[in-house]
Amino acid sequence: MARGPKRYFPMIQTKGEVLHEIRQKQQLNDLFSSWTKEQQQEFLDFTSGMKGVKILYDAFFKEIFDPESKPERLEMLLSLLLKQKVKVKKALPTDNTRLADESSLLLMDILVELEDGSLANVECQRIGYKFPGQRSACYSADLLLRQYKRVRGEKGKAFSYKDIKKVYTIVLFETSTEEFHELPDDYIHHAQATVDTKLKINLLQEYVFIPLDIFRQNLYNRGMETPLDVWLTFLSVDDPEWIVKLIQQHPEFKPLYEEVYAMCRNVERTMGIFSEELRILDRNTVQLMIDEMQDKIDGMQGTIDGMQGTIDSQKNTIDSQNEKLNQKDEEIRRLKKLLERKQHAEI
Repeated sequence: MARGPKRYFPMIQTKGEVLHEIRQKQQLNDLFSSWTKEQQQEFLDFTSGMKGVKILYDAFFKEIFDPESKPERLEMLLSLLLKQKVKVKKALPTDNTRLADESSLLLMDILVELEDGSLANVECQRIGYKFPGQRSACYSADLLLRQYKRVRGEKGKAFSYKDIKKVYTIVLFETSTEEFHELPDDYIHHAQATVDTKLKINLLQEYVFIPLDIFRQNLYNRGMETPLDVWLTFLSVDDPEWIVKLIQQHPEFKPLYEEVYAMCRNVERTMGIFSEELRILDRNTVQLMIDEMQDKIDGMQGTIDGMQGTIDSQKNTIDSQNEKLNQKDEEIRRLKKLLERKQHAEI
C-alpha cells in the first residue's frame, strides 16, 4: 500500500521511473549528471513524493496562483496577509530592468493590480540578504515610480496624485536574517510609515515580511492555528507527514497539490524548473557573499579608522611633549647663559 503523499496522489512516479526517463534522453542525462549528489537526491525526492515539492519555486507558484485563471487563490492569500478583502484585477509584467538587476536575486516574483488600483508584489528569497529593510524600501520605491509613470502616461493632463494608489511589498524569506530571529514567536511583520501625531495622511507604501523558517518552528510547536497558518504550511513545508496532515484537515488543498504533481510528471520540464532554481540560488549565494565581504571590509575600515584616530591622538601627545621638552631646553640654555654671565662677572 502506498504511503505518504503517493497514497493520495497516485500519479506520483517512483524514483526508478523518473531515473529511467532521464537515462532515455542524453540531454536530460547530461543535465542530471552535472548536478551534485545532494542536488540529484533533492530532485528525486520531490518528484517521487519522498518530500513535498517546493511550492515557492517560481514556475510552481505561478501555476498554482495564476492571477488570470485562478485569481481566487491569490485573493485569499493576499486577503489574509493584508488583513482586508482584496480582489485581483489583473497580473502585471515584472520589470526586467529593476533597480540594480535585483530581479535576478529572487526565487519568485509576481505582481498584480488589485481592484482598487493598488499594486501588490509578492516575492520569495531563498537566502535572506543583508539589509532587508533597505532593499525592500528600494523595491517599493521602484514599484511606486513605475505606477506613477504608467498612470501619468495614461491620464495625461487629467493626471492627479489621487490617482496613485498603494503599493504592497510582500516578501517571504525561506531563510531569514538575524534581525527576524530576535523575535522567534513572530512570523508576520506588517510595516508602514506613521506620523507621530494624529495626522491622517496616506503615504502609500506598505510591507509584509514573512520569515518562513521562523513560521515552521512555530508550526511544529503549535500546529496550524489560523487560516493563514494553513496557507503558509502549503507554501513552505515539504515534510510528507505535514502534507498528509494538511490535506486531511483541509481537503480543499488536495487539488492544488494534484496540479503540482501533475507538472512533475513532465520530467524534462521539471528538470528545467529545478535547474533554473539552482542557477538563482547560485546568484543568491554570490550576492550574500558580496554583502558579507562588504560588511567585513566596512568593519576593517572602522578598525583602521579607529587605529588612525589613536595614532593621531598619540602623535598629538608626542608633539605636545616635544614642544614642552623644547621649552625646557630653551629654559636650560637661558639659565646656563645667566650662570655663565654671573661667573664671568665674579672674575
